[in-house]
Amino acid sequence: MNPTGLLEVTAVRRPTPRTVRVTFTGAGGWESWPDQQLKLLFPPAGRPVRLPAGDNDVMRWYQAYLAIPEDERPVMRSYTVRGRDGETIDVDFVLHSDAASDGPATSWARRAAPGDVLGRYGPDAAYRRPVPKADTVLLAGDETALPAITTLLSEVDNAVVFLEVPDAAEEQPLPGNIRWLHRDGAEHGAKLLAAVRGAKFRDGSVAAWIAGEAGMVRALRRHLMGERGFGKGDIEFSGYWRRKLTQDDAPTPEDLADAAEKLASQGG
Repeated sequence: MNPTGLLEVTAVRRPTPRTVRVTFTGAGGWESWPDQQLKLLFPPAGRPVRLPAGDNDVMRWYQAYLAIPEDERPVMRSYTVRGRDGETIDVDFVLHSDAASDGPATSWARRAAPGDVLGRYGPDAAYRRPVPKADTVLLAGDETALPAITTLLSEVDNAVVFLEVPDAAEEQPLPGNIRWLHRDGAEHGAKLLAAVRGAKFRDGSVAAWIAGEAGMVRALRRHLMGERGFGKGDIEFSGYWRRKLTQDDAPTPEDLADAAEKLASQGG
């Protein structure tokens, strides 16, 4: 599969007040797996998307991306495939309550319409993460983790699921017994951490998959490892976003430590 290509919008809808679900065509020839990550390339306003030269080597591709003049270079953001049907995929964009706080991706999503075109890189099987295996699997995250958890539930039938969302209007139909946690103005991640701390698991092995805001993920991992006795290899984790920072900002020392621990747990 060519790592670089175009995706065209065929439908846009609002499953919840703060979620824009965009359907794209152009996914032919992809292998599909749970928690599939995709890099979307958003063109500058008023310009068509300009793609780097296709190359199966990610570093050469990234150098070609950086070589595009800054005023023509698309903004790159990572998203999870929410669902797939043949050559079409759904991607969910979580909106801020205040449009003035939107970044380039969510700003694009607010005005997305059929016929719009984005670039993409991937999905790359090198970044495929294993589905946790245990007698009980804890799936926990905020609203940005909801698409990935949806796909994981197609593979995991012994999951205990905790999802923190802004309010009751952001709940979505999901299979299984989902514990929905409504922030309703509380600090991001506080209710999720409290719920996981209070969770009781049945006898047997327990593994975890956690994702969402990086600081929240870090706190959950500390609880699971420090208070529950989980090993590093028992937890799959990903910090999708950082409060007050974007994907363009330099990684913090905590981000670098998380990345090193993830590589170590995966034998990298």
